[in-house]
Amino acid sequence: MGNIMSIVLQGSTSGSVTLQEPAVAGTTVLDLPAVSGTILTTGSSGQSIPKAALPTGSVLQVVSAVYSTYTEVQSTSFTDSGLTASITPTSSSSKILVILNPAIGVYRNSAVNLIGGMNIVRGSTQISQLDSIAIQAGTGSGGYVVLGTAASFIYLDSPATTSSTTYKMQMKINSTASGGTIRLNDFITTTGDTKSTITLMEIAA
Repeated sequence: MGNIMSIVLQGSTSGSVTLQEPAVAGTTVLDLPAVSGTILTTGSSGQSIPKAALPTGSVLQVVSAVYSTYTEVQSTSFTDSGLTASITPTSSSSKILVILNPAIGVYRNSAVNLIGGMNIVRGSTQISQLDSIAIQAGTGSGGYVVLGTAASFIYLDSPATTSSTTYKMQMKINSTASGGTIRLNDFITTTGDTKSTITLMEIAA
C-alpha cells in the first residue's frame, strides 16, 4: 500500500475538511490533546486561547480607573484618598500588579517640616507603605511641594482569591503641627484640574 497523502473528513451536513500532509524530511509527530475542545488555528475568528492555558507571566486582564476629585487629608493616620479600583481574578494563584500614578503634593503654612506618606491597601489590609518616596516640604515660611503625575508606584500582590478585590491608595501627614495637608489632584486650584490613575493587571502565575 502506498503512503496516504492526505485525509478528507466529510462534514456532518455539507463540505469537508482536508488534513494535508506537510513537505518534511524524516518523521514528524503531532500530538493531539486528550481532552474535548476546539483546536485553534491561524486565521480563525471568534476563537481565543483559554486563560488557564496561557503561560506564567501572561497578562490575563487589565482594569484602570481615573480619579480627578480634589482630595486633602490632614491626619497622621492613613486615610482613603479616593483613588481606587476593583478586579476579579480568574485564578486564586494569579498575581495582581498595582500601578499608581497620583497627582499628589503636600502643603504647609508654617516653618515646620511636613512629610506626606502613601499607602496601598487591599480591602482593609495594608500591603505596601510607600515610606521611601515620602514627600517633604522643608523649612521656610510655607509653601507647596508637588510630586506630580510623572510619579509611578508599583506593587506586585498575591491576593489568593477569585472574588472581587478592591485596591486603593491612602495618604497621611507626619504631623498636624504645621497646619498643612497632603493633597491629591491639586496643582493649580482646588477644583480637581489634574487627574490620578490606578491600574490593576492580573498576571498568570
